[in-house]
Amino acid sequence: MVSKLLERKKVHEHKVGIATDIKFGVVTVSDSRFLKKIEDISGSYIKKRVKEAGYKVVYYRIVPDEIASIRKAFEEGITICDCMVFTGGTGISKRDVTLEALNCYFEKELPGFGELFRMLSYKEVGSISMLSRACAGTIKDKAVFLLPGSPNSVELAVNSLILPEIPHILKMLRS
Repeated sequence: MVSKLLERKKVHEHKVGIATDIKFGVVTVSDSRFLKKIEDISGSYIKKRVKEAGYKVVYYRIVPDEIASIRKAFEEGITICDCMVFTGGTGISKRDVTLEALNCYFEKELPGFGELFRMLSYKEVGSISMLSRACAGTIKDKAVFLLPGSPNSVELAVNSLILPEIPHILKMLRS
């Protein structure tokens, strides 16, 4: 019991001085949303939750499932954002190329993000969660998250993983 209390104290002390003025970029990767055939529920949800958490959304785009378009949005957004969240294109279909477009930019991968996301997702939807290639990585002092396009998946990742830890992640990247 004492060791758990000490561990919690260490975690709390570790989070002192975390970043609070965080600028987000949100990119929805979807052919149908790009063509305006379907509303961008997931991207809109991310923007709403980021603002509710007290952060700023300074970049937002909807792009088709094409490597060049995804990379262009990334290269534009990363210059002005502390954190970029991509939604869509992380499944296993032929058009799902978000990971292929962006993993070459990662200086460090955060494998725990994908593992935790799939574990939490498994508790909600079962074994289909293994089809997600959700992942995260860092580029210099910035964080990038690649999420599925499903609104439920986005809600899970944003509320359970990204928003609670992004200040600490950025603190660590900047120290």
